[in-house]
Amino acid sequence: MTDSSSTVAPGTVYLVGAGPGDPGLLTRAGADAIARADVIVHDRLANPSLLALARTGVEYIYVGKASSAHTLTQDEINEVLAVQARRGKCVCRLKGGDPFVFGRGGEEAVYLRERGIPYVVVPGITSAIAVPAYAGIPVTDRRCASSFAVITGHEDAEKTESTLDWAGIAGGADTLVFLMGLSNLPEISRQLIANGRPAATPAASIQSGTTPNQRVVTGTLTDIADRVKEAGLRSPVITVVGEVVTLRRELAWFDTRPLFGKRILVTRSRAQASALSELLAAAGAVPVEVPVIRCETLPPINDLLSRLRLADWLVFTSANGLPALLEQVTALGGDIRALGEAKIAAIGPATAESLRRHHLHVDYMAERFVAEALAEGFPNPMGTRIVIARAEEARDVLPDTLRERGAKVEILPVYRTVPEPGEAPDLSTVDAITFTSSSTVKNFRVLVPGPVEGPVVACIGPVTAQTARKLGLRVDIEAASFTVPDLVAALERYFAPTPAPPSCKEGDE
Repeated sequence: MTDSSSTVAPGTVYLVGAGPGDPGLLTRAGADAIARADVIVHDRLANPSLLALARTGVEYIYVGKASSAHTLTQDEINEVLAVQARRGKCVCRLKGGDPFVFGRGGEEAVYLRERGIPYVVVPGITSAIAVPAYAGIPVTDRRCASSFAVITGHEDAEKTESTLDWAGIAGGADTLVFLMGLSNLPEISRQLIANGRPAATPAASIQSGTTPNQRVVTGTLTDIADRVKEAGLRSPVITVVGEVVTLRRELAWFDTRPLFGKRILVTRSRAQASALSELLAAAGAVPVEVPVIRCETLPPINDLLSRLRLADWLVFTSANGLPALLEQVTALGGDIRALGEAKIAAIGPATAESLRRHHLHVDYMAERFVAEALAEGFPNPMGTRIVIARAEEARDVLPDTLRERGAKVEILPVYRTVPEPGEAPDLSTVDAITFTSSSTVKNFRVLVPGPVEGPVVACIGPVTAQTARKLGLRVDIEAASFTVPDLVAALERYFAPTPAPPSCKEGDE
């Protein structure tokens, strides 16, 4: 590989540790390096979602390596970094874990220094510590381990013989952490036992640690290799050897969360999906965002501003309502002051929060977050002028009931929901589908008109559930209080392990 540009001042190469897998463990310095890069050279152990931090127009070069398949050799990767830097590019070399912990970052740094190319090392959180932590295994604990060592489980294939000092390793530290040693696990166990480590020493192998695909197998040096083979663990795997492994029984936290590993389809619009996705992820799930709708602001009516000035109440039935109304007001040359002195009502907490973010006080919110409850509990509507800012296709139960109670009601359509173009999701890969409105159900059924037999169907409330049933879906979960947090809580209850029946004891009947 040659470089055609020799007169340009070389750019800087950032050797960035991407962390162990959980994208939230990337450092701020690492995120900054990704954001400023012209070229990102990344490997298979760096979480692909981190690439979303890059600016538009960045060039991606994949150089992933597995034990039996290399996209490029290390020499070729070194040359890629040098060539791109010589072109004046800012290069981010994004590597899993820490670049200087079995990441060959040292080799790359030497190569760059010898060629006069500036580089910066951005340390990452090493998987040697983070992966055991996510499995509930501290590498040190003053009760049983005051030292730990990190050892490669896969030496350079070019070596003619091992340079590992197995006698020193076996007794050199209380906790031993082996990286990249899945295929060599039987030999690792044999060497440790042969060199004095007790065969009954606890051991744990952790696949894809810190990610929703994390799996943990525990045993002892005698049987850990067989247990791992039986469980079918696949690379990347880290193995921890030492008494600290027994602490997992009381310290496991990551893979014991209520929705751990569940893939849950989020059908909300892109603008609103994050709130649900964040709650699902916090519960251990893998949110799969496939928006089936998007919101479009409608053109404003000509006398919008005068109608708002005359209103005694402004009623919002969705968190989408206020942003759309303000867009209409702005299009007519107004601003938030156009809302005047009208009191404000919200159908539920999500809508109320949207209003509060714009520093608007909510004067009334229904106890149950549906139109029927909002209308029935509305305070003193007789003779008042009520403007309802809502979706174009909303149900009429709210305005009809308020009119029956003596209010002068004006319906103000401010937005419509339209189908989001896209392909039908692969339902065989998800455990549950969430619906947060009737419009999400309707547009989902346009994408998926046939039977839905595998995933659980979860609806935010009775109106959405009724729509789902009408359109041929089996509803397994219905949130009690019609909010996103309660929808997630309902999913947690549904997927909670069934308690084992009590065992019979002597004297029981």
